[in-house]
Amino acid sequence: MHKNINIISSSVSASATMVPTLSKQPDDDILPETQGSPVNGEAAETFIAEKRIGERIKYLRLKKSMGLVDLGRHTGLSASFLSQLETGRVVPTLRNLARIAMVFSKDLSYFFDPEPQTLFRVHRRGERMRLPQTGVENPSYFFESLGYLVPDRQLDPYFAEFLPTKDGKAPRPHQHAGCEFLYLLTGALDVQHGSATHHIEAGDAIYFDADTTHSYVCAGSSPATALIVTLQNLVMVPIGDGVRVANVVNGRGVRNAAIPILQPASGARKSVARMQ
Repeated sequence: MHKNINIISSSVSASATMVPTLSKQPDDDILPETQGSPVNGEAAETFIAEKRIGERIKYLRLKKSMGLVDLGRHTGLSASFLSQLETGRVVPTLRNLARIAMVFSKDLSYFFDPEPQTLFRVHRRGERMRLPQTGVENPSYFFESLGYLVPDRQLDPYFAEFLPTKDGKAPRPHQHAGCEFLYLLTGALDVQHGSATHHIEAGDAIYFDADTTHSYVCAGSSPATALIVTLQNLVMVPIGDGVRVANVVNGRGVRNAAIPILQPASGARKSVARMQ
């Protein structure tokens, strides 16, 4: 015969000394059947422990530079209970977990979803592709994407080499959404931004609105090299009790910041679009 785990969800008052926790009565050893297989209380507690709910709460609290007393003031839970919760000595009820989630603008699913993998990518020098300026017969620069392995990245870093101009040929201007940063490593460069031209030399850095047409011209007899980073415009879009990062092009949100897995070929195509 199956028995149920009772969850105490009593409210916390100003004079209360007890806080709601998951309480397993002595005879509450078995949960209702799940797809025909009984699950005991110990297994359920192990499942909760594996989700590291306490560690996730502590991470959110420290990220906001919030003390236990401050979090208790926002949630109506005592600092001592929150301390035990973070160290795994007690298990929260869904009611208490919801209170904590609301403080940090998170959904309850945040505490149970698989933990995201830390993003780390190495782009080996010998594995990068050297791509020419597109849309012209004789390219004036070549570039290499330094972030093509990063899925749905919000910024694109490049290494670029600008060749000395031939026959005084005018550069081909381009534009794209967001901002652009350029740090000149070697040589000299003339950067046209709108109707203005700016001369920069090795060690100089520029940051500009990439929505305005811009172009680059090597200003010396030797090639110039630069590190370039393009950054999309980002805004915080309210979603229910939380927010989501969205990219904006021409004032319109075009996609959210979810991270699908992209193949390197797709990343390379995306890089070309930014540097053309």
